[in-house]
Amino acid sequence: MTAVELMPVAAFPGERGWGYDGVYVYAPHHAYGGPDGLARFVDAAHRHGLGVVLDVVYNHIGPGGDAIGAFGPYFTDAHHTFWGDAIDYSQRGVREWAIGNAELWMRDYRIDGLRLDAVHAIYDDSPVHVLKELRDRVEGLVISEMNHEDLRPLEEWGHDAMWLDNLHHELHVLLTGEHEGYYAPFGSLEGLVRELTRPQPERLIVCAQNHDQVGNRAVGDRLPPDAHRVALAIVLFSLNTPLLFMGEEHDEAAPFQFFTDHIDPRIADATREGRKREFAAFTSFSGEEVPDPQAIETFVRSRIWQPEPDPFYAELIRLRRELPRTLDVSSERGVLTLRRGSATLVADLDAKTVELSR
Repeated sequence: MTAVELMPVAAFPGERGWGYDGVYVYAPHHAYGGPDGLARFVDAAHRHGLGVVLDVVYNHIGPGGDAIGAFGPYFTDAHHTFWGDAIDYSQRGVREWAIGNAELWMRDYRIDGLRLDAVHAIYDDSPVHVLKELRDRVEGLVISEMNHEDLRPLEEWGHDAMWLDNLHHELHVLLTGEHEGYYAPFGSLEGLVRELTRPQPERLIVCAQNHDQVGNRAVGDRLPPDAHRVALAIVLFSLNTPLLFMGEEHDEAAPFQFFTDHIDPRIADATREGRKREFAAFTSFSGEEVPDPQAIETFVRSRIWQPEPDPFYAELIRLRRELPRTLDVSSERGVLTLRRGSATLVADLDAKTVELSR
C-alpha cells in the first residue's frame, strides 16, 4: 500500500503548529478543516488509491491539558515526559480514552493506519501493556515511533511496523560529518551495512529526512541536494519500508522550521527561549539565528513548492514493485554497493554521487 501520513490533527489552542501539542484528541483541529475536512481528505486519498496514516499522540497532552485533567485522573506523577506530565494508563478509563480514540479514527474516518508518537514515553506496568491492547482492538495498521534498539513494539506488542532512525543517522553523519548530540555513535560504513541488513526489513520504516530530523534543527535546513540524492536513493533501494518527507520527491529546498502559535504568552516566551537554549552548545549551528517559532514568517517559510517529481526517484520507486526481496550489500573505502536482482546501486559517500544500473 502507498499511503500519505498526516502529522497529528488533534485540536489545540492557536491556529498553527506541528500538532504534537494536541489537547482535545477526539476533535480534528478547526484550522485544518475540522471533522468534515478530515473526512473529505481521507475520501479523496482513497479515490486516488492512497491509504492514509494518521500520527497520534498518547504520551502527553499539550499546553491547556489542565482542561482535560479537571475531568478525571488522566495524569500521574510517577513518571514524567520531556513534554509534560505522563498519562496514567493504570486507570481503566484513561486506557479507554486512548484506545477508543484509536478506534474512532479507523471506524468513523476510515483511516488506514496509525503512527503512535514516541511510545518510549508511554508508561504502563499493567499485565497487558496499553499499546498491546490497542493493537488487539483496532483494525488497520499500527506503527510505533520508538527509541533505537528498543523493539518492544514488534516483539511484544504485535505492532505491524516501527520507525527506526538508525539508518537515517548513519547516512546523515557519513554525508555531512555532523557528530554532535545523538549522532555521536553513528557514521560508519559498518553501521550503515548493519542497518541495511536487519531482519524483517519491511517492518522497519526508514527515511533520508523526516519532520523531526529537519524541523528540530536550529534553522530547519534540509540535506544539501547532492547528499540528499545519495541518502534517498539508498533508502528507496533498500528492503525497508521507505518514508519520504514532504517535497523530497523533487529535492525540496524550502526549510521545515519549528513553528507554533501558543496563545498563552508565558508558554510562547518559554518556547522561544527553549529553542535558543537547545542549540546554544552545537558548534554546527554557531552564529545561526534560531527562527522565532511564534512568528508567522517561520510557518510561511516552511511551505513547499510543487514541481514535478525527479525521474530518478520515480524510477527507484517503480523498481520497488519489480525487484526481488533480496539485497546484497558490500562496502569499500567510502563506496556502498547494493544489488537487487538485475539492478545495482553504487553510492560514493565521500564524493556524494550515486548511480543506478540495470
